[in-house]
Amino acid sequence: MSRPALPDDTELRDRVRGLDLDSKVRLLTGADLWRLPAEPRLGLSALTMSDGPQGVRGTGDDPDETGLLAPAPSALAAAWDTGLAERLGELFATEARRKGVDVVLAPVVNLQRTPVAGRHFEYFSEDPLLTGTLAAAVVRGLQSGGVGACLKHFVANDSETDRTEYRARLDERTLREVYLAPFEQVVAETEPWSVMAAYSGLDDGTESAPLTENARLLREVLKGEWGFSGPVVSDWAATRSTVDSAVGGLDLVMPGPDGPWGDALAAAVRAGEVDEQIIDDKVLRLLRLARHVGALDEPEPAAPVPAEPAPEEYQLLREAAARGTVLLRNETDLLPLKSDGIRSIALIGPNAVEPYLQGGGSAFVPAARTVSYEEGLRAALPEDVRLTVHRGGDARQRLPYASAELLTDPDTGETGVRADHLDAEGNRIGGEARATGDWTMYDAFAPETSRVLLRTRLNLTEPGTHRLEFGCAGRFSVSIEGEEVLAGDDDRGVELVLESSHNHPPQRGIDMEVGTQGRRLALAVDLGVVEAGGYGRFVTAQVRHTPPGTTPYEEIAEAAAAAQAADVAVVVVGTNEEVESEGWDRTGLDLPGHQNELVRKVIAANPRTIVVVNAGAPVLLPWADEAPALLWAWLPGQEAGHALADVLLGRTEPSGRLPWTLPGRAEDVPVPDARPRDGIVHYGEGVHVGHRAWDRDGLTPAFPFGHGLGWTRWTYDSVTLSPTPVSATLPSPAGGDGLDLTVELTNTGPRAGREVVQVYLEPPHDGTDRPVRLLAGFATVEAAPDARVTAEVNVPARAFQIWDSEARTWRTPPGRYRLHVGRSSRDPHLTAEVTVDDGRLHPTG
Repeated sequence: MSRPALPDDTELRDRVRGLDLDSKVRLLTGADLWRLPAEPRLGLSALTMSDGPQGVRGTGDDPDETGLLAPAPSALAAAWDTGLAERLGELFATEARRKGVDVVLAPVVNLQRTPVAGRHFEYFSEDPLLTGTLAAAVVRGLQSGGVGACLKHFVANDSETDRTEYRARLDERTLREVYLAPFEQVVAETEPWSVMAAYSGLDDGTESAPLTENARLLREVLKGEWGFSGPVVSDWAATRSTVDSAVGGLDLVMPGPDGPWGDALAAAVRAGEVDEQIIDDKVLRLLRLARHVGALDEPEPAAPVPAEPAPEEYQLLREAAARGTVLLRNETDLLPLKSDGIRSIALIGPNAVEPYLQGGGSAFVPAARTVSYEEGLRAALPEDVRLTVHRGGDARQRLPYASAELLTDPDTGETGVRADHLDAEGNRIGGEARATGDWTMYDAFAPETSRVLLRTRLNLTEPGTHRLEFGCAGRFSVSIEGEEVLAGDDDRGVELVLESSHNHPPQRGIDMEVGTQGRRLALAVDLGVVEAGGYGRFVTAQVRHTPPGTTPYEEIAEAAAAAQAADVAVVVVGTNEEVESEGWDRTGLDLPGHQNELVRKVIAANPRTIVVVNAGAPVLLPWADEAPALLWAWLPGQEAGHALADVLLGRTEPSGRLPWTLPGRAEDVPVPDARPRDGIVHYGEGVHVGHRAWDRDGLTPAFPFGHGLGWTRWTYDSVTLSPTPVSATLPSPAGGDGLDLTVELTNTGPRAGREVVQVYLEPPHDGTDRPVRLLAGFATVEAAPDARVTAEVNVPARAFQIWDSEARTWRTPPGRYRLHVGRSSRDPHLTAEVTVDDGRLHPTG
């Protein structure tokens, strides 16, 4: 691959050489959690970073700040539409500028190697080509608005269990063809302005090192072979060394101001352990980033951005959520709903009552607004259609937070919990009261605070068994009526943040029996302040409660009765914040709670039942073949209710296609978990990731990769190969050349629609371990009823190639290749053949 042309850096290099060593080193560690240091002598302003990729989270300086919450990346990937992805990238740029952010830590181009990965929702796809293509589009849109992308997490950081410690062990060919592939594609097509090195380590048989220290990958491959010119940023608190990370290719340690560089790095340079030219290169890369985002010298004023989101921004989020929705089944043409004859709809399910709009962790965005499924349907349905809502049982294991009416401040008698801020000697130096049982990441105290003591009286009035749960981080003690009932002494500091225990602590519960007279209980939670480095100082306590009440089975019976009485039942099931989040992997694929029983009862009660799955990652659907209509609605973001209403009522076609394989049985999943064994995650499946492994093993999933129905029908008429590549030598870039296919197809259904034309390459069976089929290209087209349309699909040269680990280069094995054109990985409609001989390509037939 030829390196991209770089601007003339001569003047920037002169600036860097004019700065003293200590000043240069100071620039290489963050100024705080989100900002980089300024240096007036270089004309460098402070840059600000922010989490993504479901929006722009912001810096948290304003605790009341909100933002636009987009559908999760897996939902965007389901649209298979680069134009839509680029538009969302442009929206993220607008939102970033609105919040004073220069670099968004997105997109994520790790792969959905296992369906139980905690951040599965945050990744685009199990397929490297689909991932790279859509990520490149997001980067183009984001950087077109003058905001930098930070491509992450480089590389093979595809699961959460022990994510800061494990090493991924995979052979070099698998690394090149699968896990590096989307990074390479994005770098080649867009030149992202920064890249993030992962927490984990990698062992590919050539080098074994943490990704923040992996010189072969960072210096030789990313910066050398691919010509990446920007800075490599550490994941937050990932850097554990001084010399090894500095010479290994890392350029920026985050967060700051503390860390392993600073004075230690300057001393290493003076001691001859690190060449000062390495430091100069790091600073130069930061200056390039600053130049891109307008933080170098006196940039021209940027076009003003409205302080509040415009209506068209909300509309784009609504469109993306609806178009990414996948219609998995529609056996009786129940969808779209016809308004004639429908007088009542029962909206049922735990996720119908409380939709799961976004995954947990660093991607979380406090939304500017949210539209529930109930709100969306009520706004869209005629006034004479009755809509009833029924939970059908709680799917969460954790109890809800103690409600305000249960809590009494013991000092004032008013509603709330009293927080006393105590210094090291136990003296009270401040405090406040809040009417909530949620004290997660509480940090509104003075720097000299050593402990926070929470005090309240619990007012339990309903007779029966009450359940109390407490979740705390760090060192703590929980007392009821002066008697300690729980305690903890975990003082690992920043590690609590990295494993998400700071906001998702383990819950420990007790039962309290309450008679007819009720009970008032004095509760005290004594919390040691957690010292978390760049993440700050905080305490976390969660007080949860549930009173005696109906059982899940009683709620299911009530929901089934409501379904039977309604003209149509819409059941929304799915995951929640306990299931899909950064910080931990799932332990299985079952829907939480009693949701499977709920679905079956409702289907039995009403043959006009639509099941909607509100989840980012695969879950098992043992009743799928019984559902008259089945939609996958993802983690849809803030416009969830409007988007679902648009789909149900036929205003927007659910034109999504699965970006991953949906298993029918847990035992069929090729990679059932990613738990490290002796600190190693073994990538034993090699190049057979996702749908490739299902094809290799000859297994039938519930729904294959690429599947999705839409509102209409399509006939694939013909496929022709462009004459241009005939006898052309196959080049090496990840995209942009290779072979062009022209596919003619006709919309033979009753409605206008979109189709995703998918091309799968079947390599010759020559003894080399290659996928049975691999996704080689795709295109999205639209057509009116009875209209014919042409799809142009490029199959990049890289699709034909394999990595030769001995020669350390790409090569194209000779033989006959088949190109299958169709609607999914298991639904081919047309076939073409190509012969490769001496590295040259010849279409046949």
